[in-house]
Formats: sequence, C-alpha cells, structure tokens
Amino acid sequence: FPFPLVQVTEDIFSLELFHGPTMAFKDVGARFMARCLGFFLKAEKQKITVLVATSGDTGGAVADGFFNVEGVEVVILYPEGKVSEIQEMQLTTHGNNIRAIAVNGSFDDCQKMVKEAFNDADITQKLFLTSANSINIARWLPQQFYYFFAWKYWRNKELPPVISVPSGNFGNICAGILAKFSGLPLQHFIAACNSNDVLFDYLQTGIYKSKVSVPTISNAMDVGDPSNLKRVMEICNNDFVLLKDSISPFSCTTQETKDVIGRIFLQYQYLLDPHGAVGFLALEKYLHDHPGQQGIFLETAHPVKFLDVIEPIINNKIPIPGELQKFIGRKKVVTKMGSDFKELKDYLLDFFKE
Repeated sequence: FPFPLVQVTEDIFSLELFHGPTMAFKDVGARFMARCLGFFLKAEKQKITVLVATSGDTGGAVADGFFNVEGVEVVILYPEGKVSEIQEMQLTTHGNNIRAIAVNGSFDDCQKMVKEAFNDADITQKLFLTSANSINIARWLPQQFYYFFAWKYWRNKELPPVISVPSGNFGNICAGILAKFSGLPLQHFIAACNSNDVLFDYLQTGIYKSKVSVPTISNAMDVGDPSNLKRVMEICNNDFVLLKDSISPFSCTTQETKDVIGRIFLQYQYLLDPHGAVGFLALEKYLHDHPGQQGIFLETAHPVKFLDVIEPIINNKIPIPGELQKFIGRKKVVTKMGSDFKELKDYLLDFFKE
C-alpha cells in the first residue's frame, strides 16, 4: 500500500501513513513482524504468544496482521474507555487466535503489565512470549522505510525536510532517528507531543522523570513513560547535546489540537486526525521560527477513526471507508480486568492450560 506525500501548505507536506488495511501507520511494522514470525515458526512445535499493550492503533494493526497466522496466539491489552469506538472494534472482533483484554487503567498500566509478564519466570517457563509493541524493535525497525519514502518523494533535494513526528511511546521517531544516523539526509526532527510531554521537560532540565499519563483526544500519544526514549538516547550515544541538536520537543493542549483541525480543514480542505494535527501544529510553529525551511509531518491514522472527535469540530460527516465498515456491528469479545499484574498472570497461566 502507498505512502503518498501530500502538499498541505506552501511549506508543509503530509506523509500519509494510513492507507494500509487498518488505516494506521502501525500496519507496516505489525504485518512485517507477523510474516517474519509465521515464517520462522514453521519449524517450531511450540506456539508463540504475542503479548501487546495498545493505546489505540497498535491493537488493530496487530490483530489484523497476526489474524489466523498459524502457531501464533495474540493477547492485546488496552485501557478501557480510552480508545476510540472504531479502534476498539478493530481489536476486539476478530476472534480465533486474537484475544482482547480491557484494563481498568491507563496505557502505561497496560505496558507495565506486559513488561512484568516478560520478567515473570512462572510465565516465561510455560509460554513462549514475544511482544508486538514498539518495545520489540522488530515492530518499529521497518518503520524506517517511511522516512526513505518521504525522501524519495521530496522534490527539493537541495533543502532536506524537517520531520515532525507525533510521539507517544517514541517508536516511530526512534525509527526516523536511526534512518537519519544511518545516512538519510534529513534536516531535523520534531517530537510532537500532546499534554503528555515527558521529552519536553527532559530536554529543558536534563532530568528524566516519568509522569502519570493524562487522557487526550490524540489517545495513541497518551504515554507518560515512553519505552523508546532510552533507545533514542542510545542512538545519540547518550550525548545530551547531540540529542538536543537532533530533536526539538513540542507540546500542545487538546484545545490547540481541536483548533488546528478546524482551521486547516477550512483553510486548505485537508482533514487532520488528532495525532497528525499535533504533528502539523508543531511543524508550523517550528517553521515560523526557522524561515526558509520546509517540512513533513506524519499523518498516522485516517481521521475517520476519530469520528466522535472530528465531526463536531468540522461540522461535517466523514464517509466511512469500506475497510472500516466491515467492523461496524460485529460482536466484541473482551475480557475485563484491573491493573493488578496478578490478574494478567492468572489469565495467561490459565490460557496456557487450554
């Protein structure tokens, strides 16, 4: 599926990453990983269990990518009530080898439970575990191709683009930084965050402190303790000055996100999703302070996945594409649990007995 580069304003372009089967940028990494595992497991007798936490689109992409892959069972944890209706439909309605768990907590709670499972000897002795979160580098390594496609389509090779990446768990920007440090001629990166602005504070103070995540309309970025920030620092050789030279942090409020969605739709007839909107706003402000440059923001999900947020802003109905219509009306199959790891441990060990 394509990754078109679409011009929005004179100096700002959108790299649309939502043209895959689940209409989210996670399709590339999830499908790549699913096919790799399916191939390498052909010679294995033991099943593998993919344990994954999602703040939105990862769950749907993993469910689609791993659906009916022989030898693979998938368990997806997501924060109950904190993903969009369509996102929830995508990760809870497949059945067969896909299981969904709604956790009474935040994405950070889900991610913490997944990490604890990997460190629990009782579980790892009985289950062959892997993850499809960006904590598993196999999930985000192929996302480097986004940036190579962006450069391929970029017309002004004399002026490399600034890249604005909507950032939550920092897997996507980690892939971009790795592509740049591998030699791809990109100008600069912007880590575009919502109110969950851990990186912003870190680059201001030099002291890393995780936060309790707060819910926003750009829910996939609601992460208070991003796993991949340490990897970004590793790529920068743990050189704080190099890190600051490579990435500019940005943070915006929910109201600012809504405002830019409405403004860009009216002014340019381009519809942003809540995550791409943060990326656009960050890039717009950066270019205002750095005249003469141009840039690309990553549009990570189709706006239709956030109907309840976007339609009231633009006062228009968004047609639902056929790829998503097939989920409407399907029965959700969900297990509910709290954020106590013991509940997940009991569930996985019982699951092993089946």
